[in-house]
Formats: sequence, C-alpha cells, structure tokens
Amino acid sequence: MNQQPTVALVYDFDGTLAPGNMQEYDFIPAVGKSNKEFWSESNELAREQDADMILAYMARMIQAARSKGLSLRREAFQESGRHITLFNGVKEWFGRINAYGTAHGVHIVHYINSSGLKEIIEGTEIAHEFRKIYACSFLYDVDGIAYWPAVAVNYTNKTQFMFKINKGVESVYDSKLVNKYIEEDKRPVPFRRIIYVGDGTTDIPCMRLVKNFGGHSIAVYNPDERNARREMNELLRDNRVNHVCPADYTEGSEMDTLVKTIIDKIATDYRLEQLETPRN
Repeated sequence: MNQQPTVALVYDFDGTLAPGNMQEYDFIPAVGKSNKEFWSESNELAREQDADMILAYMARMIQAARSKGLSLRREAFQESGRHITLFNGVKEWFGRINAYGTAHGVHIVHYINSSGLKEIIEGTEIAHEFRKIYACSFLYDVDGIAYWPAVAVNYTNKTQFMFKINKGVESVYDSKLVNKYIEEDKRPVPFRRIIYVGDGTTDIPCMRLVKNFGGHSIAVYNPDERNARREMNELLRDNRVNHVCPADYTEGSEMDTLVKTIIDKIATDYRLEQLETPRN
C-alpha cells in the first residue's frame, strides 16, 4: 500500500493569519510608543547604519524594553503573543483542513515562515498547530534574558526555510543537509505539494519560488482594508502568485474553497503518478 503524500501549508504570520504586526498588540504600547514612532525609529536606525531592517527592529525591541524596565525573558514575549487577534476562522482552520486532507488521502502539515518574532508566535493560541515555526528569535543568557538576535528572517532568507521544509530539515542551525543534493521526487515534501500563504513584499521571493517549482502560492489581504485586493492583483499580473483571496479562513470562504481544491488536485496528481509508475 502506498504511503500518503504530505502536503505542507506554509504561512507568513503578520497580515496573513493576524491583522497588522504582532509587536503592535502589546509590546509597542508597553514601551510607550505609537506604532508609527517605533517603526520610524527602527527604520531610521537601519538607514543610518546601512543595516538589515529586521535586525534593526530586533535591536530596537531590546533597547526599548530595557529603557522601560520591561522583561526580556522568553516567557514575557510569549505572554505578548496571547494578546494577538487572529483573522476570522483561523482558530478552527487547521483541524478542518487536516480532516479534509485525511479524507482525501493526503497528510497535511503546517509551518510558519515569518519575519516576526518566534517567541511571540509561540504564545498565540494556534502555536501548537505548527510542525515548525521559522521566525526571528533571540539568544538568551544564563539568566534567560534576551541579549542578541539568534535568527533574523528577511525577505530573501525566508526562501532557505522553504528548502528546509522541502528536504525535511527542521534545524535552523543545520546548513549541511539543506545544501545536499536530493532528487526532488525523493524529498519529503516536493515543491509541487507546498501551498504558500503570504500577504506582502517579504513573501514575494517565497511565493515565486513555490510557484516556479510547481507548487501553489496564495496572496491574502485584509478584507477590511479598501483597495487591498486591487493591490494584490498586481502580484497575479506579474506572475508572482497563483491566487489572491481575502484572509478569511471560515468554512465556505474563498480561502477554504481554494485550499480544498488545491488539495484535491494534489491528491489526484499523486494517484496519477502512482498509476504511471512501472510495477515489477
């Protein structure tokens, strides 16, 4: 009997599963800044120092928390994640899609690939749904206090995590196995069985990568924002994504119908591949 194929659903977080940026729910108000102030200071730091914008925001988080005497423990960041509001239907999405996959002969796994903070995502009510959370994170000293970036995920190095998922390499540290040559059909999750869901410019390299290798890229937008779909349609016109739809994950939504249809296609393609495989 043939093993079930694995389908990986890979999500950005900010603007994809939750509106806005995760730091804006709890952390930025706690340091006494407006969202505009914090991000302006972060971006100006990056501009002045000619630095990576992701590393700059992580540095500003540490500086701002220290200046206000806030905890820099992992648990404090996780507590911040408990304040995040998710898009409609996200909480119930994973169980429903997993069950749909099982009913159609495929095994569904979920991943996060985000430029946000891993520790905050770990505090959300959906953290347990993910096989692995690839996101920015801090190094912690012997007292458990964040003092330096451990992982910084920008728009280009997001693509490395797609190859890690593709090849079944879960460690961020490992750079040997992820660069080892493995035939695409022998990889745990071939790109044609990856569905990437993102909302913005940091996702474009991943969207294009997955699409070019035969997978499926979905650009989502906040349904409450005017003209959002029109802006996302540019990605369709530029051939960077396969689909555009609202970030509404409720049953029967456009997103729900789309992902289930993609799962149907992957399941059918897999069955055809099995029929086309020579038998001994």
